[in-house]
Amino acid sequence: MSNITATGFNSGSTDGELDSLEADLRRLADIGVDTVELALTSIDLISGGRIIEERAERLLALTDQFDFRYTVHGLVSSNFMDPDTQRYQLDAAKALVQLCDRVGSGILVQHGGALRADQLAERAGADQREREALTELAEFARPYGVRIALENIFTTELGQYRQTPAEVAETVKAVNHPNLVALIDFSHAYIESTYKGLNFREQIAAMAPVTGHLHVHDSFGRPQGFYKPFFPQENTAMGIGDLHMPLGWGDIEWDSIFAELDFLPDTVLMMEIGHRHRNEQAACLERARKLAGLTGAEAIAAQ
Repeated sequence: MSNITATGFNSGSTDGELDSLEADLRRLADIGVDTVELALTSIDLISGGRIIEERAERLLALTDQFDFRYTVHGLVSSNFMDPDTQRYQLDAAKALVQLCDRVGSGILVQHGGALRADQLAERAGADQREREALTELAEFARPYGVRIALENIFTTELGQYRQTPAEVAETVKAVNHPNLVALIDFSHAYIESTYKGLNFREQIAAMAPVTGHLHVHDSFGRPQGFYKPFFPQENTAMGIGDLHMPLGWGDIEWDSIFAELDFLPDTVLMMEIGHRHRNEQAACLERARKLAGLTGAEAIAAQ
């Protein structure tokens, strides 16, 4: 058994307000989605590490209207290796844990860290600095029943220090906290494996035993490099970059991957498929449920 208990899509505000989030949640409900990952930092809900209560109340009034199971994506810019902003990030992440508790989310996504090429003095302590911050956040999350899901990212600039997917797994093992798990982003792992000359399947297999959350979207594993498209669709046409495409548009071998890998109990398969692919989401939902083994009676039992 893969231990996947739910699948769905990410959702957030497109303009910083709750109205656009509400419209997207209603659309997802209409196509039969039962699990949603909320991009809460796309809305002003936290200020200087403090929850803005009036806004939080409006968020809860909205999320309570739906029967979704929720997960939460933390700061997309999260980077616990950065000594200059780490304290501010931790404060914001703790506020997000509290928001997770309010909306009923058992997951908060945290991106793996990185250093710029010019941060040479900070390089030696980067891994330990991230581990200490993750330990603090995981311990804070423990009484709330929230698991921090550490996501593998890919190199985004020349000379950047970034952990490989297998090294992200080693970070989770080293922290060794029940409220910290790994998050496999398959496309990110594919792109980073291509860039660093690693075996993609070996990298994700190394992460699987400590993984409790999944991000699924398709690509060809081709790094962006210096190419800059005029329209985003030109990246798709060339198969370049972190494309967030519908399942089947790229060349990731989803069927064999999910036949081989097992994850931690209560893992959610979350699809991060771009807004411009709304018309393909229903088909992706059906495909994802089959990959996860959530069809028929199994899907009903998992809800």
